[in-house]
Amino acid sequence: MSFRISGRRIFESTETANKKLAEKIYAKRLTEITEGKWFPNEARKRTFDELKERYMAEHSRINKAPKTAIRDEGAFKCLSKVFGELVLSDITSGRISDYKSQRIKDGVKSATILRELAILRHAINLAIQWEWMEANPFSKIKLIQPNNKVERWITLEEEKLLLDSSTPWLREIIILAINTGMRQDEILSLQWSQIDLFRRVVCLLITKNKEKRTIPLNQTVIDLLKSKNRVRHISGYLFPSQAGTKLDASNLLKYFYDAREKSGLEDVRFHDLRHTFATRLAQAGVDLYVIKELLGHKTITMTLRYAHHNPESLRSGVEVLDRIGDILVTVREKEDRAKAVSH
Repeated sequence: MSFRISGRRIFESTETANKKLAEKIYAKRLTEITEGKWFPNEARKRTFDELKERYMAEHSRINKAPKTAIRDEGAFKCLSKVFGELVLSDITSGRISDYKSQRIKDGVKSATILRELAILRHAINLAIQWEWMEANPFSKIKLIQPNNKVERWITLEEEKLLLDSSTPWLREIIILAINTGMRQDEILSLQWSQIDLFRRVVCLLITKNKEKRTIPLNQTVIDLLKSKNRVRHISGYLFPSQAGTKLDASNLLKYFYDAREKSGLEDVRFHDLRHTFATRLAQAGVDLYVIKELLGHKTITMTLRYAHHNPESLRSGVEVLDRIGDILVTVREKEDRAKAVSH
């Protein structure tokens, strides 16, 4: 018997020489396909754990930043508690919906649930490419995007409170973050070889998007770097650990959390320093495409979150019409004078 599924022609034996029985088996198979209950042999053999291992080895650890790969590993750990022992054909839209409902009941944040399900959906899409599955059960499930609007940045007064509550090396990191918009790992990975004080730029070789990025430095950062340049650590890192290795993020956050508690700014995250950089630029009227390049965003969509911080840019837009009107009036006056002289 043969049938088509997801645009692909499948040939399968009915394993019987009885024509009437074969017809019944064929009819049953068509019903299973229509109801989404039939899967190819690979989907009945391959397990969720196999999918997880191949996804991590061939996609996550190769194509994503180390920090993101670790986050994927954590998401799979949660998913494995429900799907770990299942074969791929048993991962249905119903089971996925049940997982989503249970995570909501457990009080897990919607953004976390969305990230877990997004990774599962992507893994299944790759499984379809590998011919492990024929269709993605997520086609029947709607994933609601969380509200990612920027809601927190720090004022100049709050910046002073935070700096006054920080140790000297943490104070330097905070100043660098607020004045460059660099991500946490970009700062911790930064080496002197990436800094050009003469050109007043820092060249990031490894970013979240795995693309090179050059950031111009303002005078505040230049003064900071010139001060640190007097005594460079042999490791080459701008902010090395006591052992001379790359400073661990957990140690940075430990001191950062202590500083924000002392300053009374317990709702501030380290990543909000990057938001502060972008927000201050937007409030000063800097073009969003310039902010996009400075932040290293792949698309303008992420940067558009800061657009509402610059309402005056809208005013300058409509004021162009006034200038156009003035030009037209001037042109008409010149034309009228020219006509009067000719008469």
